[in-house]
Amino acid sequence: MSDKFKLLAGPCVIESEEMVLQMAESLKKIAEKKDVDFYFKASFDKANRTSISSYRGPGLEEGLRILKKAKETCGVKIVTDIHEPYQAEPVAEVADILQIPAFLCRQTDLLMAAAKTGKTINVKKAQFLAPWDMRNVVAKLEESGNRDIMLCERGTSFGYNTLVVDMTGLVEMKKFGYPVIFDATHSVQKPGGKGDSTGGNREYVKYLARAAAATGIDGMFAEVHPDPDHALSDGPNMIKLENFEEILDQILSVHHLVEQFR
Repeated sequence: MSDKFKLLAGPCVIESEEMVLQMAESLKKIAEKKDVDFYFKASFDKANRTSISSYRGPGLEEGLRILKKAKETCGVKIVTDIHEPYQAEPVAEVADILQIPAFLCRQTDLLMAAAKTGKTINVKKAQFLAPWDMRNVVAKLEESGNRDIMLCERGTSFGYNTLVVDMTGLVEMKKFGYPVIFDATHSVQKPGGKGDSTGGNREYVKYLARAAAATGIDGMFAEVHPDPDHALSDGPNMIKLENFEEILDQILSVHHLVEQFR
């Protein structure tokens, strides 16, 4: 994997083939200008939506078809999440990074299945886990034969419907010797905050992301959408596409400054 700053970005969920292709192309152009290691992100299934009536995505088969088309048409690398062990192998045929959702980061069978694909694994730290407890997650992947690991901070539960980010947790996870990614958009979520869906404060994304960059993170995860207010999932915390480049510039400015002190 490249030593460049890693950018995992895209819409929360696949809403349509057209939208995925447009977003992949737009984000690729931004990433090329910034000289970052870019992976296009979109989920084929949001299996942990708050409400049973919420949109989940096109499903595994159709979702992978669309992601494969984005990869081949736009020339982007792909990251997407898996929720069950059987998904690991087919997803690995398309994705460059398999992502483990925070709620599932301790599921041994899921971690083992992902590890055995040989792909890079990005594990999101659960909202209920201390950063040092990720050592057990790392051990499960290593013991399954995979050391191509990234660890991702996405906020910690703080009472009801609220997340906070402890920046020292990013430093703690760096001690495991693997790249640490900051999830700038899920960190501003208010889980279940709207009753039957998740709320959030996207206005805080740039502040938390700049602070995280100052700790020496290796990359950023961000969900980006052309019209977040009308997105089918996670709209309140997604970055509007037209604002994304400016926010990325700020984060990279801090990142390059901190690199001088390593």
